[in-house]
Amino acid sequence: MNKKLTLDTITSFAKRRGFVYPSSEIYGGLAGIYDYGHYGILLKNNIQAAWWKSMVFERDDIVALDSAIFTHPLTWKASGHVDSFNEALIDCKSCKQRMRADHLLEKFGINADFMPLDQINLELNKLRETGELKCQFCGNKDLTEARQINQLIRTNLGTPTKELKDLTPEEIVYARGETCQGIYLNFKNITDTMRVKLPFGICQVGKAFRNEVIARQFIFRTREFEQMEMQYFLDPEIMNEKYEEWKQVRWNWYINELGIPEEKISWKKHDKLAHYASAAFDIQYDYSCLGGFSEVEGIHQRGNWDLSQHSKVSGVNLEYFDQKNNKKFIPHIMETSVGLTRLVLMVLDNAYTEEDLGEGKSRVVLKIKPSLAPIKVAVFPLQRDDKLRESAYNLYRGLKTKFTAEFDDSGNIGKMYRRQDEIGTPFCVTVDYQSLETTW
Repeated sequence: MNKKLTLDTITSFAKRRGFVYPSSEIYGGLAGIYDYGHYGILLKNNIQAAWWKSMVFERDDIVALDSAIFTHPLTWKASGHVDSFNEALIDCKSCKQRMRADHLLEKFGINADFMPLDQINLELNKLRETGELKCQFCGNKDLTEARQINQLIRTNLGTPTKELKDLTPEEIVYARGETCQGIYLNFKNITDTMRVKLPFGICQVGKAFRNEVIARQFIFRTREFEQMEMQYFLDPEIMNEKYEEWKQVRWNWYINELGIPEEKISWKKHDKLAHYASAAFDIQYDYSCLGGFSEVEGIHQRGNWDLSQHSKVSGVNLEYFDQKNNKKFIPHIMETSVGLTRLVLMVLDNAYTEEDLGEGKSRVVLKIKPSLAPIKVAVFPLQRDDKLRESAYNLYRGLKTKFTAEFDDSGNIGKMYRRQDEIGTPFCVTVDYQSLETTW
């Protein structure tokens, strides 16, 4: 039976086996930023490929897009991010650690989603008066009031003539805080060039950047991450019908394509909604390394607020003409948004297994679905023999043209198998002396 999987254990394993490394580690690292090693990028690509397959290749109503990381600054003003994409931050005056106010309030059953800053501080002060509010790291009760930090990361493009702090709002360029805005900006391009008719979706995979207040949960919460998003444009009259369809489609994907046991995922309904939303559900996964259920995907009814805002600010008409019903309107949007890097952690968490070998010994096996495995097949010579090695290597070279494959002749056959167990390789081939009678 597995010991309780901790975040330290999975973090150490991911580094030791070449999945994920701390970024800039030789300089002491950079908080909330990670690099993906050979096996990590193969795993990530396999998860992404499974998503593309289900979203684009198996459907007729979704097209693909890869929009730019940088967009016109008015994009983020129109979307509301410049004014309201904030997190409330609290500092401990004793240990100097920082905490998110909403996470502290959540421990007392207070949902601070979309709560104004003054209301957040009011709730915190109530807890101060009762002596319940304290630092989650050192236990000290001397905490600052909450203050808001905008999560957009600012920069400028072109030849800089000013310091960043001296830029006017019109001169500031933002690294995108979410990938969906690029989809909205290309709505008209897609309808003009791709012969699509409502309802239809636009999907993309890409990096997003957020100045996260707290980024301490390995690759679950990072400042540079990848999203897989699909924005589905439709007539509001069929929103509820399509919403329920998509909830089922996405739920089944985790079970059938990623091999996640159904008892390890759950729905979380959002009771507090953004002003433009009419419904929001999250798919959550029960992370052993995080101690419980946490969000991996959001499925939201966003209304037509996004397209309306961009139409208003840009001055470009983003209405859709429905020829069948002879009407013009700005489509409503149903969104599915997945954290790709969170899925990498989910797959590792679900697959990580420690097997008891007796006498105080154990081994790690990554019980991963074969379609997601970074390496599909490994080839070994039974012994260190030139003929065995040549035959095994020839077999490996042939397999490598069809599958991600590895060749290993580093020594003990048991250790070579053990290494492949740890990275989740489903098939291993040993070339022995009898194999020499076969031509590869």
